[in-house]
Amino acid sequence: MTEVEALQAALAGEHAAMYGVGVAGGKLSGARFRAATDMYELHRSNRDRLTRLVVAAGETPVAAEAAYDLPQVVTNAATASALVLLIERRLAAVYGDLVEAAEQPAVRALAIQSLLASASAQLAWGGAPVAFPGDV
Repeated sequence: MTEVEALQAALAGEHAAMYGVGVAGGKLSGARFRAATDMYELHRSNRDRLTRLVVAAGETPVAAEAAYDLPQVVTNAATASALVLLIERRLAAVYGDLVEAAEQPAVRALAIQSLLASASAQLAWGGAPVAFPGDV
């Protein structure tokens, strides 16, 4: 996988993450809602950074889908939290690929920061610690 391919995959992952976290947020309240809102903003920031990197590489950024098929129905706070955890697990794998494919220091730094953020988010949303986040 090239650096640009990995950037595009990470961008597609961030588009999907924003959609999923938005859906999950609708079933959350209190501290969990605030955490989901902060997570949404982080994913938006990552999306924007990835978009700039893809454009700088002379490519057209992958567009967001109009809607995404969710892997499970979100009906309450428990299923919303489970969705957020799954999103972060999937993003960790995508960012692991970007760490591997990165050629530029700025891309590698973003990938590592995002992988660490995803690993931390997994713990915050009920996931168990793993030796190598993103290794699926």
